Amino acid sequence: MIYHSESRFKGVGGLDLYYQSWYPEGKVRGILAVVHGLGGHSDRYRNIVEHLLPKQYAIYGLDMRGHGRSSGQRGYINAWAEFREDLRAFLKLIQQQQPGVPVFVLGHSLGGVVVLDYVLRYPQESSALQGAIALAPSIGEVGVPPLRLFLGKILSRVWPRFSLTTGLDTTAASRDEKVLASLAEDQLRHNRATARISTEFFATRDWIHAHAADWQIPLLILHGGADRVALPAGSEMFFQRVTYPDKLRIEYPGTYHEIHADINSQEVLADLASWLERHLPVEAVQLESAMSND
Repeated sequence: MIYHSESRFKGVGGLDLYYQSWYPEGKVRGILAVVHGLGGHSDRYRNIVEHLLPKQYAIYGLDMRGHGRSSGQRGYINAWAEFREDLRAFLKLIQQQQPGVPVFVLGHSLGGVVVLDYVLRYPQESSALQGAIALAPSIGEVGVPPLRLFLGKILSRVWPRFSLTTGLDTTAASRDEKVLASLAEDQLRHNRATARISTEFFATRDWIHAHAADWQIPLLILHGGADRVALPAGSEMFFQRVTYPDKLRIEYPGTYHEIHADINSQEVLADLASWLERHLPVEAVQLESAMSND
């Protein structure tokens, strides 16, 4: 039996934000909070949900402001702090709903940037997390045409809500034709980005690299070697700058940007599950052992 629920909470400025959660039957050993990428939403991670539910994890998925079922102009923020504080509120909500349950946070693409920024900005709060996972984080060069980047920089101050399509190549998402077809049919997805989100993104990316040595919780980075949307060199650079010893980065040769939904997704999901298992508290591991012996 799988328990699924949908609800809303208030983000920065009282904005109405959507989230959903999936719970397994029986005792929950850990919780994974998922933050999607630019233009995405929380429904795009069902294979992660399906892989982890049988292992007694609960999964929470947030639709960021301006995305999915949440309110806000598509692809717009006033400042990056809105993404950060929305995630902060989301994690507090999870911890209130499930006190004492170990929580991990996972960000994909732009969501990876949101997660890395949050952990570095709030080291004391982040120390309550079991660890952070970044899937194909956009912390290096990105596959957006240079002209669009230039326009974003110029217009951010004078017309911050100016919106353009990102120009990202959809076929760079996955080598799985079924995944590409589902992306094309997805009515909740969008490909909009505003001038302001562009400049806020690049400023945040640079800040994250500058403060990488301050990282203080277990870190997992999974990146596709053939990612043309968020080039893998960026996450490698960040990984090398992190001095905290409990860190792991795996690069998958030939894998595209939707690393959790490419043709080798089972390998990626197995690596994710294995890492989560190693970072659960001892009591949660003992619980799994006891359940297996029943």
